[in-house]
Amino acid sequence: MSGFGVRSEHLPQAGGPLSRSFGRAVLRLLRFRVEGALPDVPKQVAVVAPHSSNWDFVVGYAAKLALGLQITWLGKSTLFRPPFGTLFRRMGGIPIDRTRAQRLVGTIAAEFDRRDRLLLAITPEGTRKPGARWHAGFYHIAREAHVPVAPVTLDWANRTLRFGPPQEATAAEPRAVKAEIERLRTLIEASGGRRRRR
Repeated sequence: MSGFGVRSEHLPQAGGPLSRSFGRAVLRLLRFRVEGALPDVPKQVAVVAPHSSNWDFVVGYAAKLALGLQITWLGKSTLFRPPFGTLFRRMGGIPIDRTRAQRLVGTIAAEFDRRDRLLLAITPEGTRKPGARWHAGFYHIAREAHVPVAPVTLDWANRTLRFGPPQEATAAEPRAVKAEIERLRTLIEASGGRRRRR
């Protein structure tokens, strides 16, 4: 599992030796490995795909612990109802109302401005349903906040969580944004992200 034990200078960090050891143990139990690394910058949007199983969260959170990262993630508001709402918030979750997507972009971009460091992880499909299209929210957030997009592949076929090269989010015209999102999707699929849905 590459990158373990290497402390970043700029990425938001959390946890200690015990939580990192626990994260590694969970990854070993799931027979998952980590390849590559996130860009060593203080602010970025990590786009994680494909999202096809509830186990995706377990793998991602174990990797977060193993790498000693502080990660903020967005989840549908229903996930934050009792009895687990408080726990999910403590784990870095932010509840979102999908009916107010445009307001959300501005709110999260402002949060990037407010913080010195912020690593935001987003699943662009927003659902585990087969054939779901990618939503553009992650791209608009990255563009408005002037931060890079880091592609992260959940490759279940090879039991690998793979970090790809960072991408700039500069397109503004809708057709160009759509093309850039499709390019990112192709990049992740070429990295082994496409797999049969459960």
